[in-house]
Amino acid sequence: MKDFLFGKTLNELDEIVLRLSLPRFTAKQIADWLYKKRVKAIDEMTNLSLENRKKLSSEFNIGTSPSEKKQISTDGTKKYLFESRYRQKVFIESVYIPEADRTTLCVSSQAGCKMACKFCMTGRQGFQSNLSSGEILNQICSIPDSETLTNVVYMGMGEPFDNIENVLKSLEIITSDYGFAWSPKRITVSTIGIIPAMEEFINKSKCHLAVSLHSPFDDERLQLMPIQKKYPVKEIIKALKSYDFSHQRRLSFEYIMLDGINDTVRHGRELANLLHGLNCRINLIRFHQIPDSDLRPSKDEVIEKFQKYLNGKNILTTLRASRGTDILAACGMLSTNRND
Repeated sequence: MKDFLFGKTLNELDEIVLRLSLPRFTAKQIADWLYKKRVKAIDEMTNLSLENRKKLSSEFNIGTSPSEKKQISTDGTKKYLFESRYRQKVFIESVYIPEADRTTLCVSSQAGCKMACKFCMTGRQGFQSNLSSGEILNQICSIPDSETLTNVVYMGMGEPFDNIENVLKSLEIITSDYGFAWSPKRITVSTIGIIPAMEEFINKSKCHLAVSLHSPFDDERLQLMPIQKKYPVKEIIKALKSYDFSHQRRLSFEYIMLDGINDTVRHGRELANLLHGLNCRINLIRFHQIPDSDLRPSKDEVIEKFQKYLNGKNILTTLRASRGTDILAACGMLSTNRND
């Protein structure tokens, strides 16, 4: 089976060019065709000689592919279904979210997820595979709305830092001059707090970081998120406090509001204590009901009170709008089991 060029970093393209005995400058030419001109076939790389295109074609394809399916919500949100280019009948979903002042694509980094968070449909699905950097980037490049995108968030299926190598490669390509040349400020990567990979990301990337918190109490967070046993919330916060988030990079915490579980004054007080000294913000998220779950969303008045309390503690706290719930595209609702 041929390998794919799309998703290769410039260093990887340099290695390919060297191995195929092509001129050294060819690597940058290939990167330009892949990430700026976004060609669909090697034959379209017209500033490469015919002989060199044949050499490339003997071992590689481009590796981009269109979505298999699209659903459109009543609020304009679009959900795209992609099949893995390495495993048949393994699927992932991406969500395009248009707003008045921005358009955001929520991309997946894995097919399924190992983390088994109680509030998440992807976690219930289980894990199928990591996505390659090319499969991550393909979600951005292969939707009809690609050219309108202003932001990308790694908040779809999977835990990005459980696939740190491919996530970092994709971020390099998005932000490098040889790639999409995006500002890192247009990209946010979410994690439940895998500390070693989180630290690697902070050291190697300038993109924004979002941490899924959901409870400030160890025992309660463990009931919601099994990862708490290996990476306790207090250790995550301790690690984050060793970095400076007061400049261009933004640190935020995601907090799903669950009725009677994590939405009390006691939780708000402990959350403020936990995050004291961190330059950060909190994004409150309404829980979106999933099948066979005893979890319930907090009432609107409770969410408003919780938000007001945290803002009063000088922690910028916002409520994320729920988008695409009618097509199961909202936070925590992505799952492709039904497509197996």
